[in-house]
Amino acid sequence: MKRPHQTRCAQALFEPTQAGALKLANRIVMAPLTRNRAGPGLVPGPLACEYYAQRATAGLIIAEATQVSAQAQGYADTPGCYTDDQVMGWKKVTDAVHEKGGTIAVQLWHTGRVSHTSFQKDGQAPVGPSAIRANTKTFVAGEGFVDVSMPRALRLDEIPGIIEDFRHASLCAMKAGFDAVEVHGAHGYLLDAFLRDGTNHRTDAYGGSIANRAKLLLEVTKACADAIGADRLGVRISPVSTAGDSHDSQPQALFNHVAEILSPLGLAYLHVVEGETGGARDSVAFDYAALRDLFNGVWMANNGYDREMAMAAVTSGRADLVSFGRLFIANPDLVERLKENAPLNQLMAQETLYGGGAHGYTDYPTMKQIAASIDV
Repeated sequence: MKRPHQTRCAQALFEPTQAGALKLANRIVMAPLTRNRAGPGLVPGPLACEYYAQRATAGLIIAEATQVSAQAQGYADTPGCYTDDQVMGWKKVTDAVHEKGGTIAVQLWHTGRVSHTSFQKDGQAPVGPSAIRANTKTFVAGEGFVDVSMPRALRLDEIPGIIEDFRHASLCAMKAGFDAVEVHGAHGYLLDAFLRDGTNHRTDAYGGSIANRAKLLLEVTKACADAIGADRLGVRISPVSTAGDSHDSQPQALFNHVAEILSPLGLAYLHVVEGETGGARDSVAFDYAALRDLFNGVWMANNGYDREMAMAAVTSGRADLVSFGRLFIANPDLVERLKENAPLNQLMAQETLYGGGAHGYTDYPTMKQIAASIDV
């Protein structure tokens, strides 16, 4: 049965709303964006405090993908949320955002097979649903971009530990002052790899049928919901994205099932990447409207949205929230710029996106800063 979509006024994108327990100042969300700037111990540092505080006018900030354990790491200098030092580092970030009146969640991930032996304890193989190497690369300090390593299949008796890692990290996120948690179930990482028949060739209770392949995502989501409250938990999915060498023979049937099993949990939102991550929105035929009809909750749309598209999606009721990625990197005051239909900053050089310091991270000017420099 089709769920009714509420039509809204033309300016609804900029108006307050509710997502689960979260009271949001507007419907504009900062998407999780890997920036590879964590310090020793994978602790976010002072620059992260400044970076996120600059963007606190977003209705919701979803902080960058953050490891749930040491095993979960797949890229250099990405933060964790499982040690006391990491929690303390993130607490400074959340305090800085809250002081600016913002609301902030953290995205929790396990990169799974999209990793390298150099990130694993004693140089062990990364883990995945099956021993299938991902056709993608990662960055290793001193070596540059390298092919990810051949993974080993997780043993059945290891899976409860993965679920516990997510649960523990979600509790750590609450200690760090986050308002919510997003489970990363997208882009070829561990939970997404379990979903897909292209990467999951298991023959046990976590492989074979769609229901079996979706079991780990459901169990992780339930564990985190039980720990912190479903109304402070979101899930991100990317039905047709090939990021992380992700592929499935029946994405519509698979993600229809995912939406159906997540709907009764009472989540804060479902975050859906439409099309190819960072690429074409219509790369593969997929019925997102049918998917949405199966999820009775707040719907967050993502990928390639501009002002006009976002306003239309929210006004029509096709989406409740819209998340923006690269536009938020280049425009700390994106909400104000979208509201005023003002010109946008362009991204700086590609090399500033991942790793480095303040340049290309905290030095993008706001409209007020640009105006002040002109006046001088």
